[in-house]
Amino acid sequence: EPTFKETLKNSSWIAGKSSYLGSPYVTAGNRVYMVGHQDGSFPEIGWHIKGEMGGIWDHPIKLMDGFEAALILNDKSFELDEATSFINYPMANSHFYSWDDNDLMIERTQFVPDDKQGIAVQYVIKNRGEKFENFIFRFTGHSDLMPTWLGDKTKMHDGPDLSEFDEKRGYWVVKDSLNPWFVVYGAMKQPTSYNQVKNNYSGLGISNTLEYQINLKSGEERVLTFSIAGSYQSKKEAISEFQSLNNETTRLLNEKMNRYQALSRNSKLTIPDENMQEAFEWLKYNCDWLIRDVPEVGTGIMAGIPDYPWWFGVDSEYALKGYMAIGQEEVVYKTIELLDSISNAINGNGRIVHEVSTNGYVFNPGNINETPQFSSLIWEVYRWNGDKEFLKKYFPTIQKGLNWLMTENDKNGNLFPEGFGMMEIHGLDSEMIDVASYTQRAFEDASKIANELGRENLSVEYSLLASEIKKEINSKFWSEEFGSYADFIGTDEQALHLIEDAIVRADTLNKPWAVQELKEAKKKILANPSSIPKPFVVHHNWVVNTPMEMGIADPEKARRALATAEQFVNPFGVFVTGIDRDASAGSDDGSFRGSKVFSYTGAVMTLPTGVQAVAENNYNRSDEALNYLERMTRTFSYALPGSIYEVSPDYGMITQAWNIYSFAVPIVHHFFGIQPDAAHKKVIIRPSIPKKWDKASLEHVKVGNNEVSVFYSNDTDGRTIRIEQTDPSWELILEPTENQDTEFEIIYSTDRVTVAKTSN
Repeated sequence: EPTFKETLKNSSWIAGKSSYLGSPYVTAGNRVYMVGHQDGSFPEIGWHIKGEMGGIWDHPIKLMDGFEAALILNDKSFELDEATSFINYPMANSHFYSWDDNDLMIERTQFVPDDKQGIAVQYVIKNRGEKFENFIFRFTGHSDLMPTWLGDKTKMHDGPDLSEFDEKRGYWVVKDSLNPWFVVYGAMKQPTSYNQVKNNYSGLGISNTLEYQINLKSGEERVLTFSIAGSYQSKKEAISEFQSLNNETTRLLNEKMNRYQALSRNSKLTIPDENMQEAFEWLKYNCDWLIRDVPEVGTGIMAGIPDYPWWFGVDSEYALKGYMAIGQEEVVYKTIELLDSISNAINGNGRIVHEVSTNGYVFNPGNINETPQFSSLIWEVYRWNGDKEFLKKYFPTIQKGLNWLMTENDKNGNLFPEGFGMMEIHGLDSEMIDVASYTQRAFEDASKIANELGRENLSVEYSLLASEIKKEINSKFWSEEFGSYADFIGTDEQALHLIEDAIVRADTLNKPWAVQELKEAKKKILANPSSIPKPFVVHHNWVVNTPMEMGIADPEKARRALATAEQFVNPFGVFVTGIDRDASAGSDDGSFRGSKVFSYTGAVMTLPTGVQAVAENNYNRSDEALNYLERMTRTFSYALPGSIYEVSPDYGMITQAWNIYSFAVPIVHHFFGIQPDAAHKKVIIRPSIPKKWDKASLEHVKVGNNEVSVFYSNDTDGRTIRIEQTDPSWELILEPTENQDTEFEIIYSTDRVTVAKTSN
């Protein structure tokens, strides 16, 4: 049989940097995933369950802390924990080992098959020397059968692991002593010896070895393939998964490769910027890495690896808009169904949950922004799929949620619900700008849904409310002094508390400009006390840009606010909290230095940067939007080849769901202008291609049962747009972008193709 490496030879791949061999990677699957370091080691990493977020997980349990391998040659041990290089494939990864002291070279390659509770790990050992080599290959498995985060809330109690060796089949079976949790591991051949050894990991795990005698002539190579499989139900299931994996590895790898080729084909981007083109391709793979399937609870996208491998309301509400734009709609429906069912079970009033562990336990029943954002997500998905039954299914949740939003949370009746939005800063729970913006958009979108479902009176009611909130945001939240929308509306007392905390933060981070600005703000409040709540700009949080992201800012205010936002960036993107920016933000380069205790203080993140790109596009500033995408692209493959970190360029989660929102919405919706209306078998194309792109295409964009492709070129004759579709019964409409006087002259149009030109 071909080795994994040979099977993967036609796949795309990216090599890692030697400076990041001591940082994490993921081998992803929808049932099981593995997190280790690129050098092949498995250190104790993560903070959600301290030191336990790496290793092999089969949610809602962990299977192993990891494994080790070593060559015992001439009484000397050569450990495989310092790889000389690392390669990432969309669906697998490889580590390479060699030593100065011997002529052996080893490649380790692993992948997780679809729908299987296991992982296959293959070692290819080559003798590059002139002489015959006789040595022992030792594999050590470090099991740690334990529950996921908050397992204790659902009576998942960890017990010490117990192991037994199956003499006949040559594998270890490990069981948690208190639960029917199992992990089985071994190779396709019988070991020459096996042992239980000391386990040095924290926790209640156990370590066991398998040893194989290997003889290699000069130039010869040997392949050893290990399967590691688990179950949180029974020994029988774990063994069945192990055998299936053991017997069919090549077929399973080929199946996964074919599926990834199909992912790559959807929304295929070709642009002059090869780095961004490659980042966009790999984001489609990243999206697949983040699918977490726990059959007893549900399937949905997790937020990020390694510390957020469970389900979130808001992360999904951003990300799933991007998933639709790249044609990965199946997991969109499953995630929405999961969030809706859990929210109804826990809250029952339309409030959307914030964070759910994979054992089904809800950690946070929902921040205020999540409920309105659900309404907009449902409308967005409907634009793509045109499925009225889908709208009918979720409209009751939307109605209840909007009612809860305004009756329970808008205590003073000013149309701005109070409570926490996206900013997890203590005390920021008055009337937040992001909550207001997403609430306005929720009523606008709910009005459209009501209209589609023949609820005209409700549609009008929602629409009037949306108009009123839009007007109020533009008058009440605007700060003329700062040329920006305010972080929040609150009392003097609330603002002074937040300013005191912010001064400490800015001082600790050594941001003298911010300390000075905050002290001035404090002085002004004390000199001009107000008995009524008013808008405050304290943190310059990224959420002040949400009125532009939602397209509700007055054009003149938008222009000024977008210019203000440009001050709070570095080469990788937008600061989460503007007061954290350096005076040298424009020239700052290099790694992000996070605090010893995990924290987002001082962070630049992909979501705020993506929101900024969407915001710029909403006001027909595609060149400025592209600039933000270029900043994010600088972080692609920075630390983990093929991925973009959550905190730019190399901190926090090694891959993050909402990254796809930050790229796909600006590229698909705005640059290529694809505005789907699947319900009416119609696609409006409103292109706004950045000046830097003289030739660009986006092919096979799935809209309902149709596929649309847009090809653009700009040369001496003018700009030409060609639009193709696979279903000739659909209506294609080419429109100039709003506020742009560019008229496209249709050269020819058929059922399937429209070609238009404009002179420069």
